[in-house]
Amino acid sequence: MTTTAPEPPERARRGGVMSSTGLYIATSVAALLFLVPFYLLIRNALSTDPEITGENWKFFPARIQWGNITEPFDDPTVDFGQSMWNSLVVGILHTVGTLFVCSLAGYALARIPYRHADKIFYGVLVTLMVPAAVTFVPSFVLVSSLGWVDSYRGLIVPGLFSGFTCFLFRQYFLGFPKELEEAARVDGLGYWGAYWRVVVPNSLNFFAAIATITFINGWNAFLWPLVIGQDPSAWTVQVALSSYMTNQTVNYHLIFMATAISILPLLFVFLFLQRWLVQGIAQTGIKG
Repeated sequence: MTTTAPEPPERARRGGVMSSTGLYIATSVAALLFLVPFYLLIRNALSTDPEITGENWKFFPARIQWGNITEPFDDPTVDFGQSMWNSLVVGILHTVGTLFVCSLAGYALARIPYRHADKIFYGVLVTLMVPAAVTFVPSFVLVSSLGWVDSYRGLIVPGLFSGFTCFLFRQYFLGFPKELEEAARVDGLGYWGAYWRVVVPNSLNFFAAIATITFINGWNAFLWPLVIGQDPSAWTVQVALSSYMTNQTVNYHLIFMATAISILPLLFVFLFLQRWLVQGIAQTGIKG
């Protein structure tokens, strides 16, 4: 029987250093590639239109146009500040409402014993296979008949329930420790009491992760706010950005500056909640 000689410590140490160096290089390259779109966004936002479309490319404009920062708010044709406020209100209310509705649905499907619970769950999964275009017209007809056009209700209420978010909550609650809920039952709490006083306080990481994803999706929504917000005062920021491009003119530096300003709330939310975002997704039980 033959045995292999152990690898010399110097060679093992050298191999570990080379592996770490390669990992740092790959990570640095990936980070630079990730930052390229942000560089282009800032560079073009602080440039003039000829510098953006000109043949002679410069790494940064010869003269930084700081006045471009206030131009979106000074534009008389688009109330950019109001559109930012509308997106903020819609994003926050949509996030809170979706968390409440979908977490209740997911908890009920995971914990309440009901013989048709699996059928209801499969029905929720079926909604994920239905294209949004199929339900778009009926949803608009319903919202219009209720008089919710050009209102926050029309922008928020139709999207409060998400089949995918409900699925994520159910997967999470299936792995939630039952012992904590059984202790709540001993104290006389029902399903609602156990959910509100035990499950939610011990699931804040997961709620924060879902809130981050939901807020970003709500902020970036375009087609539904475009149809519902027919009056300029009801425009969200994505609709306002699209108004800068017309068949006659395209104001490039204005588009880039307004886009840079519009992503600031998303960057703040993502940077503040990124730790919970990673932890929450890991806790869903979805592999691969």
